[in-house]
Amino acid sequence: MSTARAMYRADGFRDRRDAGRRLARRLAPFAGERPVVLGLPRGGVPVAAEVARALGAPLDVLVARKVGAPGNPEYGIGAIAEDGVRVLNEPALHMLQLTPEELERATARAERELRERLVRYRTGRGAVQVKGRTTIVVDDGLATGGTARAALRALRGRDPARLILAVPVGAPETIAALAGECDEVVCLLAPEPMRAIGYWYEDFGQTTDAEVLALLGAAPAAARGLDDPPDSPDPPGPPDPSGRPPARREVQIAVAGAGAERIAGDLTVPEQAPGIVVFAHGSGSSRHSPRNRDVAGRLNAAGVATLLIDLLTTEEERWRANVFDIELLAGRLAAAVRWVREQPELMALGLGFFGASTGAGAALWAAAELGEEVQAVVSRGGRPDLAAPRLHEVRSPTLLIVGGHDRVVLDLNRQALARLSCEARLEIVPGATHLFEEPGTLDAVAQLAAGWFAQHLSRRDAVAHG
Repeated sequence: MSTARAMYRADGFRDRRDAGRRLARRLAPFAGERPVVLGLPRGGVPVAAEVARALGAPLDVLVARKVGAPGNPEYGIGAIAEDGVRVLNEPALHMLQLTPEELERATARAERELRERLVRYRTGRGAVQVKGRTTIVVDDGLATGGTARAALRALRGRDPARLILAVPVGAPETIAALAGECDEVVCLLAPEPMRAIGYWYEDFGQTTDAEVLALLGAAPAAARGLDDPPDSPDPPGPPDPSGRPPARREVQIAVAGAGAERIAGDLTVPEQAPGIVVFAHGSGSSRHSPRNRDVAGRLNAAGVATLLIDLLTTEEERWRANVFDIELLAGRLAAAVRWVREQPELMALGLGFFGASTGAGAALWAAAELGEEVQAVVSRGGRPDLAAPRLHEVRSPTLLIVGGHDRVVLDLNRQALARLSCEARLEIVPGATHLFEEPGTLDAVAQLAAGWFAQHLSRRDAVAHG
C-alpha cells in the first residue's frame, strides 16, 4: 500500500454522510447562533443535511454552476450563481484566448442549467432567508473553488450576519484564496497534495436530484422522519361523556411585530375546565393537524380546554426558514398565552403546552420565557434539540413522548432529558414511528398527555387560595 493510500485510510471519509457528521462536530459552536445551512448541489447537499440536522438548523440549497470551457466542459473558466453572480477564471481565459462570443455561449449554457436546477429545487418552496442570520455554506470538497466563490458572493449580497464556508476537505491554496470571501472557512482536511476530492472518500458516488429533493423536504414528510406531513381532513374525535360535545369556535390572535397580522386558532372549552392546553404543530402542519386534533379531542373529553393555533401567518408560511425559526414560533405561543389571559372565561385556567415535532422545540423555548405561567409541557415526537440554548431554563414539568422506532428523534430526546433541570420524564411508546400511525400508538400518546396535564394543571385561583 502506498503512503498516500495509507493517509486516505486514516483521514478520509466513508461517504458524504460520514463527512457531514464529522463536519457537524466541528461546527457545533455555531448551534447557539440559530444558523441556516445551505448545501451546494448536488454533492454538497448530503453533507449539509447532516450539518443542519446536528445544529437544528433549516436546510436549503444555493445553486451555483461551473462555466465549462468550449470543447472541454470539465475545465472551469468561471462560475455563476443565483442572483446573477458571475466569477471568471482570468488565468484560464488568458491561456485559452477565448473570444467574447465564445465566453458568452459557454456562460449561457451554464445559466440554462442553473435555471433548470432552480426550477427543480424551488418549485413549491421559497428560498430560506439568510438576512441577519449566521449562514453556513457546505460543499463536499474544494478543488479550485470557483463555484464556492460564486455562491459566497451571491450570499454576501443577501446580507447575512456571518458567512461561513464549511467543507470536509479542501486544497490549502483554495482555502486561503476563499478566506477573503467569507468570515470563516472551516475545513477538516487540507492535504498536500490535494489530488481529487473523490480520493478522500471511500464512496463518492454521484448524488441524484431525487436525493437532493428528499433531503430538502420536497419528499413526503414521513420520509424526512422529523416533521409532520401536510394536514389531511380531521378524523372524528371521541364523544364527550355527557353527550354534549363542547363548542369549538375560531378565534383571531394579534401577532406582535407583524402590523395588523393575526394568526388563527380553534378554541374548545368544556364546562368546569381546570386548565387549557395550547397546541404547537410541527413544521409541515397547522392547527388542522389530525394527530393534534385527535389528542385535543381526548383532552376535551377529559374536561380540559384546548387552543390549537397556526404558528405562522399566510405570508410567513411561504418561506421554509420560518418553520424552523424557533424563537419566532415561541413568540407566537407567548402571544397566544397573552390572548388567553385577556379572556374572562380563560384567565383563571391553568395553562400547558402540547408540542409536536418542531412545535415541541417552540413550546420548550416559550416555557423558558414564560416561567411559572406554564404549568406543564408535553412533547409528541418532539425536537427539543431546537430549543437547546434554553432547555436549562425550563421550569415547567415536561413529558417527552417518543416512538420506540423513531430512533433519530429518540436520541435527540434522550440528550434533551439530560439537559432539563425541571421535573421531566421520557416515555417511549413501543412499536411507534415518528407519526404514531401504528394502531393504538396515538391512543397511548393521548393517555400519557391527559395523565400529565391532570397531574400538573390546576386553576390559578385555586393555586392562589390553596
